[in-house]
Amino acid sequence: MTKNLTNQPTDIAGLYTLSIRLVIGWTYFSAFWRRLILENKLIPDEAGYIGEKFNHFLPNALGIKPIIEYLVTHPDALQTSMISFTLIEAIVGLLIIFGLFTRLMALGVFALAMGILLGSGWIGTTCLDEWQIGVLGIACGFTLFLSGSGSYSLDQYFRNENYLFTKKKWFHYLGSGVFPVKNPKRIVLLFSIFIFGITLFTNQYFHGGVFGTLHNKSVKPKIEISNIKINQSQVKFEVYRTEGVDVYGSFLIGIDLLNEEGNVIQSMNGTELSKFSKEKIHNHYVAKVKPGKHSLIIPLGAKADIMIDFKDNSLSEKVSAIKLTDISGIEWIAKIK
Repeated sequence: MTKNLTNQPTDIAGLYTLSIRLVIGWTYFSAFWRRLILENKLIPDEAGYIGEKFNHFLPNALGIKPIIEYLVTHPDALQTSMISFTLIEAIVGLLIIFGLFTRLMALGVFALAMGILLGSGWIGTTCLDEWQIGVLGIACGFTLFLSGSGSYSLDQYFRNENYLFTKKKWFHYLGSGVFPVKNPKRIVLLFSIFIFGITLFTNQYFHGGVFGTLHNKSVKPKIEISNIKINQSQVKFEVYRTEGVDVYGSFLIGIDLLNEEGNVIQSMNGTELSKFSKEKIHNHYVAKVKPGKHSLIIPLGAKADIMIDFKDNSLSEKVSAIKLTDISGIEWIAKIK
């Protein structure tokens, strides 16, 4: 009787978090299911390659930007990472669903959610999509770590069957059962405040959601123009798409070269840009700038050097600025210093 009373609160806590366990487990396992079973998205240079989507995180990632940039500039390492990441999601998600080594898998949920938050917490067109997924994943991971699994779990089944390893102290840390700490109230309070602090900080950092002016970097495209170089026969410049919808490119329908008075002295329209030579584009990352059907397409996170030949060599001394025009009507102008 005493044993049942001792175990009851822990077992009930694990039972009460069953819905969280199933939903969060499927959230991560479904990533593997979508990328590999329903459709293979782990093949480079094919539409939907997950590495290109990972590239979308780069412009405004928090704290992990160097890691992302290294991977998107090293395609082999990127593919290995995407495969490994997908398999980890599958293992964590599946074991959370079945409630096996629940606390260890909950740490996996916490880490995966933190990666999502730091990498893509700024992405989301109609609402704060990726930020919400990240912060809720962190909170759910912590909750599952505390509760472990109760009924309807393999942890509980092995405990009921008195498997030897369930009697080991490490199982209570990595599996389920009574969490062996002296002052759980203090731990819960401190980590809850920490998680709430991360929530407020990232909400403000990415979106201005705590005070000041709200902003959403996923609403409209933004292209940065830099490293402009001119010689007698051509102008070369770097474009970098840093904002806008991650699933929709920026469609350039015009590149104009301007003189000091702001007048167009040479231009390319959408039709010309749709036939732009790929040899005149040097892409830096796996997300590639490329000619499309009616324009030059610049995906989110793409960075490339663009080279435009002068129609007249005398233009090299007259060019004062470069203007890019998006199909939405947005214009970006960079003056040549």
